[in-house]
Amino acid sequence: MTIKLAIAGARGRMGGTAILAATEAADIEIVAALDYKHDGQFLHNGSVTDTKEGIPIYTSLQALQAAHHPDVLLDVTDPDAVFTNASEALSLGMDVVIGTSGLTAEKLEDLESIALEQKKSCIIAPNFSIGAVLMMKFAQQAARYLGDVEILEMHHDRKLDAPSGTAVKTAEMIREVRAAHIQGHPEEQEKLKGARGADVEGMKIHSIRLPGLLAHQEVLLGGEGELLKIRHDSFDRKSFMPGILLAVREAVSSPKFVYGLEKIID
Repeated sequence: MTIKLAIAGARGRMGGTAILAATEAADIEIVAALDYKHDGQFLHNGSVTDTKEGIPIYTSLQALQAAHHPDVLLDVTDPDAVFTNASEALSLGMDVVIGTSGLTAEKLEDLESIALEQKKSCIIAPNFSIGAVLMMKFAQQAARYLGDVEILEMHHDRKLDAPSGTAVKTAEMIREVRAAHIQGHPEEQEKLKGARGADVEGMKIHSIRLPGLLAHQEVLLGGEGELLKIRHDSFDRKSFMPGILLAVREAVSSPKFVYGLEKIID
């Protein structure tokens, strides 16, 4: 079976890398791109052209669906666009894979409801890197024994949300095994607001945004007389592609709602 794939955000850096990865996959065919402009034009080798060569671009998901009937919509846009795209795609009968972080808990619940109602798949991953998923799982295991935890996440300076979806997901996974408690001195005071980072049941999350970075996270777990560091670095967007292709294939296998790639690599 060949999976017909449409991509929202195909002109972006992640979208361009996804196009290259999907093109090399024998079982996936890219049929169209969804964009907010360039309707009726084509995406060829990363550039928009009027010649009928490359991937056709649509500004209407309904028109895209009618013309190409994709099995899956891969959305790598931004938090403002992704919910609208995903909910409409599910309603039109497509499975959806979301590679954008920043969705609120309420919107995640709404997408789950739509997916269940339509009997379609919606797979959302804060991070599609297999190594990053393993980092989160290792941190969760370690937190059973070392319950004082701080998360340091570092990303490029064009990232819109903070903390990152990966950091939030890591904290959620650790929270499942760690009793909530205050870390540091009980009478600790911040001399500068936010100096100690965001608080998740006593855990702290710190966000760094700098040019030169891509996607990096370090989880620090402290105990009496010891410190455990678990770190993952993505230096290229290619690191996300095996996870994205895995999610696309998993989406068409049977209807499901999944939040977190760790749910489908076990």
